[in-house]
Amino acid sequence: MEVVSLFVDQKPEGDQSLDRAREFGFSVYPTIAEALRCGGDKLAVDAVLSIGEHGDYPHNEKNQVLYPRYEFFKECVKVFEEDGRAVPIFNDKHLSYSFEKAKEMVDDGHRLGFGVLAGSSLPVTWRLPDVELPLECEIEEALMVGVGGSDPMDYHALEAMQCMIERRKGGETGVAAVQLIEGDAVWQAGKDGRWSYQLLEAALSRSDTPCGLTDEDGRTQDMISNGEIYRLVENPAAYFIEYNDGLRATLLMLNGAVRDYCFAAQLKNEPVPVSTQFFLTPTPNVTYSACLIAKIEELFETGIAPYPAERTLLVSGTLESCLTSRLQGHVRLETPHLNVEYRPPAESQHARR
Repeated sequence: MEVVSLFVDQKPEGDQSLDRAREFGFSVYPTIAEALRCGGDKLAVDAVLSIGEHGDYPHNEKNQVLYPRYEFFKECVKVFEEDGRAVPIFNDKHLSYSFEKAKEMVDDGHRLGFGVLAGSSLPVTWRLPDVELPLECEIEEALMVGVGGSDPMDYHALEAMQCMIERRKGGETGVAAVQLIEGDAVWQAGKDGRWSYQLLEAALSRSDTPCGLTDEDGRTQDMISNGEIYRLVENPAAYFIEYNDGLRATLLMLNGAVRDYCFAAQLKNEPVPVSTQFFLTPTPNVTYSACLIAKIEELFETGIAPYPAERTLLVSGTLESCLTSRLQGHVRLETPHLNVEYRPPAESQHARR
């Protein structure tokens, strides 16, 4: 497998595209169409890797970066339609800041019969411990702990949670409503039972990076019982997700408490929650990206996505709706447009060695 052509939308100071092209023997073209045709008049590549991030792009009123992922994708689709042949596309991260655009991208793949894969590396990285929820399990409640800024890091956390709960009985049914709240209201919502402190405790128990007292002198701690979590997290955020089948799941963004991504769920008839950490190897050894590359290679070699793009479609739309909730004063929003149904692969897709 080799890179044969490249299109670069922006070339800031320090851009290495031309140097890499000379080093590895491929050409940089001024348009996506020319890159896909390798300067000729027909599609001349076997697959497309589309990365729409970094660079200097505007933000919208929800503080989403308007990366041109949809526009890149549609340029590829135009070539496929004109040349009468389509090849697989991997789209890095979420499909689009707009659910409408994201849905069109997935629909194009089905319409023209080419494989579409997208998403985060979190679903395919190692898990500590190595946990996979049983297919067709009954989940009573789920909770995810994430860190980082809103869009993209909340997206990564949402997709990590989605790859777990999509394995529940009946498969994915879509999202009925969402709400995003912030500040002290998050802790009050926990006390009111809108999210489970037991699940938060289970998720935090998997963290390798507890902050506060552990940072100071290495002691172990229960940061909920000792109250440290309330001191450490200056602006918590809770993303409440109500699914069409009745499942309720919550993402808690807890900057300052931990530095990793952890999940917990209560399964029916199980005495204790199931929990795990999505392991991100420390910089500069970011081998979790290699886990995602392995899935991209599988798509390119077989033409078939190892897991449905509908997962990323649903997460893209869920995040957009949550950010709309925040923009509109943290209101609960019904989301009939997120009626996205799919079945997850039976085989585990995360790294296990």
